[in-house]
Amino acid sequence: MSLRTVSVLFLFSLAANSFAQNLTLEQIMADPDWLGNEPEGAYWGTDNRTVYFQQKRQGSELRDLFLVDSNDGAIAQVAESDWSQVSRSTAVYSEAGDLHAWTYSGDIYLGDGDAVRQVTRTATAESEPMFMNDGRIAFVRDGQVFMFDRVTGFTEQASNLRFEKDPADEKSFDVLRAHQERLYGQLRQKRKDEEEASERESSLYHLDDALSPAPIYFGSDIASQGFALSPDGRRLLLVTGPKDPDAGKTGTMPNYVTASGHVETREVRTRVGRNGRSSHSVWLVDLETGEKSEVGLGDLPGINGDPLAKLRTSAIEHYVELGENREKAEERLKAPDTRGIQIWDTQWSPDGSEVALWVHANDNKDRWIATVDFENLKLVSQHRSNDEAWVNVYHGEYGWLKDNKTLWFLAEDHGYLGIYTKHIDQRRSKALVTGKHVVFDPALGPSGKYIYYRANVGHPGIYEIWRLNVASGTSEQLSSLGGLNAVDVSPDESKLLITHSEINRHPELFVQDNKPGATARQITDTMSDEYKAIDWQQPAIVEIPSSHVDAPIFTKVYLPADHDPSKEYPAVMFVHGAGYTQNSDMGWPYYFREGMFHNLLTQRGYVVFDMDFRASEGYGRDWRTAIYRQMGVPELQDFHDGVDYMVEHYGVDRERIGVYGGSYGGFMTFIAMFRAPGLFQAGAALRPVSDWSHYNHGYTSNILNTPDIDPEAYLISSPIEYADGLQDPLLIASGMQDDNVFFQDSVLVVQRLIELRKENFEIALYPQDPHGFVHPESWLDEYRRIYKLFEENLK
Repeated sequence: MSLRTVSVLFLFSLAANSFAQNLTLEQIMADPDWLGNEPEGAYWGTDNRTVYFQQKRQGSELRDLFLVDSNDGAIAQVAESDWSQVSRSTAVYSEAGDLHAWTYSGDIYLGDGDAVRQVTRTATAESEPMFMNDGRIAFVRDGQVFMFDRVTGFTEQASNLRFEKDPADEKSFDVLRAHQERLYGQLRQKRKDEEEASERESSLYHLDDALSPAPIYFGSDIASQGFALSPDGRRLLLVTGPKDPDAGKTGTMPNYVTASGHVETREVRTRVGRNGRSSHSVWLVDLETGEKSEVGLGDLPGINGDPLAKLRTSAIEHYVELGENREKAEERLKAPDTRGIQIWDTQWSPDGSEVALWVHANDNKDRWIATVDFENLKLVSQHRSNDEAWVNVYHGEYGWLKDNKTLWFLAEDHGYLGIYTKHIDQRRSKALVTGKHVVFDPALGPSGKYIYYRANVGHPGIYEIWRLNVASGTSEQLSSLGGLNAVDVSPDESKLLITHSEINRHPELFVQDNKPGATARQITDTMSDEYKAIDWQQPAIVEIPSSHVDAPIFTKVYLPADHDPSKEYPAVMFVHGAGYTQNSDMGWPYYFREGMFHNLLTQRGYVVFDMDFRASEGYGRDWRTAIYRQMGVPELQDFHDGVDYMVEHYGVDRERIGVYGGSYGGFMTFIAMFRAPGLFQAGAALRPVSDWSHYNHGYTSNILNTPDIDPEAYLISSPIEYADGLQDPLLIASGMQDDNVFFQDSVLVVQRLIELRKENFEIALYPQDPHGFVHPESWLDEYRRIYKLFEENLK
C-alpha cells in the first residue's frame, strides 16, 4: 500500500495569522473551512491500532482519507488508488473474528489478516455482505441473495424473488378464447406446447441442482421493502408493501436562478395526512423448497384497537358543524379494521433459529418488538411500547444476545430511554440501565459480553461512554472527558475510539484502553490556529425553574465580559430547531455559527440565552411529549419563565429582548411574536413553519396526528392562526429551494399579514439556498439583517 506522509501542521491548521479579538459577521459567517475541518466517519483498522477517517478538503466538497497510528500519533494520507483496500468502516466480521467483509464502490471485498480478496467486480452494485454459519459470504445484488464460497471461489444465486404474476397460474376463463380453440386445432396445439414447456422448465429447477433457484412469484401488485437472510441460509424474512402506492399530491418548487435561464421546477414531498404510510406485510420464504408463507400479525396487543377513536368522533362533529353531511363524514373518518403497521427493521439471531422485527404502528401510538412463531406463522409480541402521545421513533436500537434467545433494546418504560432485555420464552422484560438520564447509541460489542452506550448520567448536557455487562447487569463508566462523546470499539475489544467535542471545540478523535479509569489520548487536532486564537466565551448552563412542571429548563447563558447584574442589558433569545434536539449541552453545537454570533452579541453588550424548552431531547419522555396536540404552548410557557429569570438574575431589561431561530426555532419565533406580543420587542423567524398542515407526514403526524382526524391540534399549533397578534418588528428569512420547510410557508404568512394590514414585518428571500443554507453570502446577508433588527429595536 502506498501512503503519503503529510505534515500535521499542514493538514490540521491554516497559516497562523494575527486575528482580531473583536468578532465580525464577515468572519464568523464565512465558509467554515476557516475553522479547520473535523475528522469524519472514523473507524478502526483490522490491526486494532490504525484509525482511519475522512476530512473535507480546504476549498472543496471532496473528502480525503487519512490514517493515524493510535500508538504514536503518526498521520498519513491514503492514496486514492488504495481506498478500496482500507475503506472498511462498514466491515462485518465472521463469528470467530478472523475474517471480515465490506463493500466499496458497489463491490464486495474479503479480508483475512493483511490479505485482501476482491469477491466481485461488476457494474451492478452489490451490498449487505454477511458471513453465513457455514463460512460462505452472502450479499445482495439486484434485489436477490447471492452466496460466495471462499474455498471454491464459486458464486451462486440463492433467491429468485419475482414481483410479477406467475405465468403458470390458470388464466381466467375467456369465452372468445375458448371459442377460438374449439374451432382451430393449431391454436389448441400451441397452447399444449406452451403448457408442456412451462411444466418442463418448472421441473428442471427441482431436478437439476446446477440451475439457479426456481422463481418465487408474489404477484404484480406488491413490491419488496427489504428482506433479512437467516445465518444458516435457509430462510428469508421478506417485507412487502403496495407497489407504487399513491402518497398523495406532491408539491412543486420553482427555481428562478438557473443555468438555462428558464424557470425550472421539481417535485418535492407530499404534505401531512395526504395518504399517509402504506401498510407492510411479512413473508417467510424457504429458500430450499421455494415455499412462501405470509406471516400474520397474530396477537400483537392493541393491533385491533383504535387509539384515535375519541378524536375521530370529535372530528366528525367538527366537520358536521362546518356543513359536511354526517354520513359522509363518518364514512370518510371511519377506523380501519386493523391498524396499519410498518416493519422498520428485522434481525435474525446469530444461529438463525429466531428472528425479531421492529414493528411500528402507522398511527404512531405503538411499537412492538416481535418474533415469529414459525409453526403457526404469526408474530409474537416480545415488548410493546405504547404512548398516548407518540412512541419515541428516534432511538430504536435493539438486537440479540449471543444466547440466541434474549433480545436487548431501548425503551422508555421508566420515563427515560434505557436498556432492557427480554428472554423470548419468559413473560417479562428486565430493566438493566434505568434512571433519570437517557441512553443513546447502544451497541453490542464484538465478544457479546458488553453493550456500549453513551449516557448523560451526571449532567443532562454531558454524555460519557459506558458499558453494560450483559451477564451481571452492571454498568460502568469508561470515559471522563466531559462534553459530548461517541464511541467505536476496536475489533478485538481492547480499545475505544472516542469522538469527543466541547462547546468551543469541534469533534476530535481520542483513543483509550477499554477499561474504567483509563486515560484518553487525543490523536487529531484539526481546529485552525485562527479559531484557537480567539478567546471564545464558555457559556454557563443554568437551571431555570419552571412554573408549570417539576423540572428545570436547562439554558445556555452568554454574558458580556464586564457584566454587572445591577445594570440593565438588552438580550437575545435563540431558539433551537427540530424541536426534539438538545442544544444546552456541553458539546460542539450543530448551531456553531449561531454560537459564534452569540459571542459577537456579547461583545456588543447583549446578554444571550438559549433554552432547551419542553420538546427538547435528552430530558425524558414527559419533556419530549409535552407538545402533543399543542405545539407552541408549553414552549411559550418556558419562554416566559426564561425571560422572567433573565430579568431577575442577569439584569436584562424586559423592554429590550429579541428572539430568533430557524426551522422549529422560526416556528417558535412566530408563536412568540403572534401569541405573546410584548414578550419580545423584535423577532427573526428563519425558514419557519407557519402552518403545520403544510409540513411532512412523518414528523408532524407524530405530534399532531393528521389534519383530518385532529383539526383542533392544527388550529392550536399553527402560527398563521394567530398572525393578527403581531405588534413588534418581525424579520422573515427563507431559502426558496427549501424542500424541508417550503418557502410557501413564508409566503402564506406574508399574505396573511398583508391582509391583516400589519406594518412591522419584512421578508428576505434567498433564491439558491435550501433549508440549511449552503452559500456563505446568504449566511452573511441573513445575519446582517438579524443584527440590524436587534440594533435598531433593542439598543
